[in-house]
Amino acid sequence: MDKGLHPFLKETLKDSVKDGILDEEALLDSVATRVARMGLGVPAIFFLESSKPLSFLGSQLLVFIEPFVKTFIDIKNYDKFCLMMEDRANVEKLIQKVEQYEERAREEQRQKKLERKQAKRAERERKKHERLQSG
Repeated sequence: MDKGLHPFLKETLKDSVKDGILDEEALLDSVATRVARMGLGVPAIFFLESSKPLSFLGSQLLVFIEPFVKTFIDIKNYDKFCLMMEDRANVEKLIQKVEQYEERAREEQRQKKLERKQAKRAERERKKHERLQSG
């Protein structure tokens, strides 16, 4: 996973792992959750799928677009995330997690919509019942 990494960065990463960096699964969950919450699931999946064959170059692109990525993950985990994205297996895991959280978000929206619809229906029935009793 650390192929092509400068020895200094390897040492820095080892030191930061001790300082409370999230494990890989928790980091992927964190990123996927934030992406889904922001409604960026589809663009993120599109980007990840298109960059999967070039995962190493994609990870280097993350270094280039660092200011934007930092809105999704905190600074402690940024270097680890860049390293993780070098591995295609981690890219696929992230895609699956984003899809999973997107599906959950869609299901929650459907449920809220159904609840609003039922509340409106109940309100109409209550008003109708009041009109019949008063009239």
